[in-house]
Amino acid sequence: MNLSRINLIAILLFVSLLVAACSVTADPGEVVFQDDFSRPVSGWDRYNDPTYSSDYYEGGYRIHVLEPNTDAWASPRLDLADVQIEVDATKLGGPDDNVFGVLCRYKDSRNFYFFLVSSDGYTGIGVYKDGRRRLLTDDSLLPSEAVNRGNALNHIRADCDGYQLRLHVNGILVAEAQAAEWPRGDVGLIAGTYDQAGTEILFDNFSVLQPEPRAP
Repeated sequence: MNLSRINLIAILLFVSLLVAACSVTADPGEVVFQDDFSRPVSGWDRYNDPTYSSDYYEGGYRIHVLEPNTDAWASPRLDLADVQIEVDATKLGGPDDNVFGVLCRYKDSRNFYFFLVSSDGYTGIGVYKDGRRRLLTDDSLLPSEAVNRGNALNHIRADCDGYQLRLHVNGILVAEAQAAEWPRGDVGLIAGTYDQAGTEILFDNFSVLQPEPRAP
């Protein structure tokens, strides 16, 4: 066996071990990633321009959108399949006519699913596909009494479980949809504006769990 073949076998073995190490199977309900944003080097985007800023802020993670009709997001650069995402979100400033929430199966800036809440009491699930934004739950966000309005904290949970997408707000299921564009991808946070700029959301206690089996 020549040296070049030995080197090739060694490289293939290393790659197979690396793939196995990155493909950890979690038990239902097990935490696969979490961040309380107390460490500003934990891997999230740190960005600032005239359109928006996203960065660690006072023990949380803040997205501040400075232009109207704009969405901004951030991610920790993971690659996951089925997930249950949970986070606390509080409005720091800007209009109640806003949106904020989480992402799953993020492929790139043009392709991902989003789960939205607004400070004036609306919710919905949607998709960016090839750069086009579309809601999956209705033509527009739908009102929900589960949302704490104004500057109050909201606990958001989003399930990306097979084809099923589900949004819970403060422990209440508020929206469901089905989609099958991508089986896996990154997770993340999102905030956005409509006609009035200034949406400023502070996120905390971000966690990703392996989904529990859903009761029949």
